[in-house]
Amino acid sequence: MSNDQASSHAVRSFLRLVTIEHSVFALPFALIGALAAMQATTGSMAWAELLLIIVAMVGARTFAMAANRIIDREIDAANPRTAQRELVTGAVSVRTANVGAAVSLVVFLGACAALNWWCVLLAPLAVAPLIVYPYAKRFTNFPHAILGIAQFVAPVGAWVAVTASLTSPSPAPAVWLGLAVGTWIGGFDLIYASQDVDFDRSEGVKSTPARFGVRNALLAARFIHVLTLLALIGFGLTTDCSPWWWAGVAFTACALAYEHSLVKADDLSRVNRAFFTVNGFVGLGLFAFALLNFWALGLSA
Repeated sequence: MSNDQASSHAVRSFLRLVTIEHSVFALPFALIGALAAMQATTGSMAWAELLLIIVAMVGARTFAMAANRIIDREIDAANPRTAQRELVTGAVSVRTANVGAAVSLVVFLGACAALNWWCVLLAPLAVAPLIVYPYAKRFTNFPHAILGIAQFVAPVGAWVAVTASLTSPSPAPAVWLGLAVGTWIGGFDLIYASQDVDFDRSEGVKSTPARFGVRNALLAARFIHVLTLLALIGFGLTTDCSPWWWAGVAFTACALAYEHSLVKADDLSRVNRAFFTVNGFVGLGLFAFALLNFWALGLSA
């Protein structure tokens, strides 16, 4: 294998390691937050800022996933469900993962610097929960809440990236969006973690399903996703939203109801379908309705 082929293979393996395609989960919420800020300030899209926000989001998420895989590689090796992950099989070396994480962090910080200094000053608050989350399963039964906090930052950060302010205009819409994405991802992480309940209990890995049982974890996920819908309603009430936004909320409610219909306490065979397929549609679908909403409100390109 030539050096170019080896480098290309390493990059592809690293991208599989960090599941780059799953950026579709939180990224739409960051973009909705950015567009809402543009609607509230200039009334027009700032394409350069949108691009930098995308770069920052992908950089931060790639760093988070790489750090997660590095920190959890011994747990992953012991768990039959995750034993084929790239750091376990050797498809990606720890050195490559560390380099990829470092480069991703630099990309994130560079994008923050290109946006405004508020983003730079607040960047540690965005990075901290990304690092704490993979350790959380070692000291708390609620690591899913820390993941939710990490996701909360995305739309709030996008709002600050556009407005360069913490107070004007009021960041209430971004806070509602942050609560929406945080509870959404925290809720489906409860569902996803239910797959590992037996392993977690045997190895002393902490999680809500392991501590309180799968049935209770699924009930908690349903309650949390009700909070997601309430947060989306809160966003609508704090912005001059059009009927398109309410259609998006209804779409999200139907998608979440379908997601929960796929998983039962005694049948988790369709968790991946609920986690990957349905949640992908939630992020992209809500974003599509948000675009129609901003178009109806007259946000210019």
